[in-house]
Amino acid sequence: MPDAERRTPCGLHLFWDEAVTSYDFGPGHPMDPTRLALTMRLAESLGLTTGPGVTVRAAAAAGDSTLGLVHTREYVEAVKHAAAHPEERDARHGLGTDDNWSFPALHSASALIAGQSVAAAEAVWRAETPHAVNFAGGLHHAMPGQASGFCVYNDASLAVARLLELGAERVAYVDVDVHHGDGVQHAFWDDPRVLTISLHEHPATIFPQTGWSSETGGPAAPGSAANLPVPAGTGDAGWLRAFHALVPDLLAAFLPQVLVTQHGADTHVEDPLAHLAVTLDAQRHVAEQLHELAHRHAGGRWVALGGGGYAVVDVVPRAWTHLVATAAGRPVDPVAETPADWRAEVYRRTRQQGPLRMTDGADAGWRDFDSGYDPADRLDQAILAARRAVFPHHGLLP
Repeated sequence: MPDAERRTPCGLHLFWDEAVTSYDFGPGHPMDPTRLALTMRLAESLGLTTGPGVTVRAAAAAGDSTLGLVHTREYVEAVKHAAAHPEERDARHGLGTDDNWSFPALHSASALIAGQSVAAAEAVWRAETPHAVNFAGGLHHAMPGQASGFCVYNDASLAVARLLELGAERVAYVDVDVHHGDGVQHAFWDDPRVLTISLHEHPATIFPQTGWSSETGGPAAPGSAANLPVPAGTGDAGWLRAFHALVPDLLAAFLPQVLVTQHGADTHVEDPLAHLAVTLDAQRHVAEQLHELAHRHAGGRWVALGGGGYAVVDVVPRAWTHLVATAAGRPVDPVAETPADWRAEVYRRTRQQGPLRMTDGADAGWRDFDSGYDPADRLDQAILAARRAVFPHHGLLP
């Protein structure tokens, strides 16, 4: 029977609270919350938030007990203190630093974003909806006791931890942000119930300098982490080749009950903080593939999160609107024009001209890794290293 006929019908809970835009480090910081507001306005303008099967929901902020699934009590108290005293620097907890500026809503906004992701995981696990999206989430660098890389509370790890608390026995986490999903890998490094897969720029050229292919999980969970670092400058064909060479086989072997994904848009060629050359069209293709893989291997249970992305106008809103559309089962035609009212909103907020279409005009083609391996190609070397490191742990041949 074709996959489409086997699928659970698409339904979506889109988690949104305008207050998530108070996660705002201030003028000049790359993590501009305008990207969140513009994403929601674009999804609304395209009619994605009112379509059949779509529910827009807000969830309560994560409380201390929920945050404690991943973070230490001392750290949560440090975040609260930093919010009350933003002028202070707390290097031990990564607060008030060059990357993670403190601000009055530091705790409340971070806990709210975490609460949306945890509620998304709960809704999917309890079969309230097959798919849930929180594009304000995906703050994957935060550690149990330290903020890192613009991330205060690790909502992705909290969503996975909540699924485990609810009884899930196999959860797969796939991270396609340009930066390694180090915080999530750290949280579940030695837990065989969780498979973390990260496709990212090579750690030699980008923060956080982790995510080598040799990182494959702790002694109690060998093969629970998979990393594929791609060379700087990799474009659509190479990025998609790497994704298809690693992710589908691992998910087919692991057979997760739930798929949690992180869709950082900073792989894009226009992103100011990274060095890949990926287009919006390849990002859309990966979202579609992860949707398909959730139906094929996880009973359709899919929690999708945002992440990085610092091309605030031209990239992030379109990338995550395509993610919402994919999860809703209502894909947007890539050649469709962006709505005029949305472009007017872009100009009102930023004094920039918004993109005219929902595509970069790329064909996002790729060549399957199994069709031929070039031993002199740095990308193929990286793919083979990742497969050799982790595939045997799952009974797969590299």
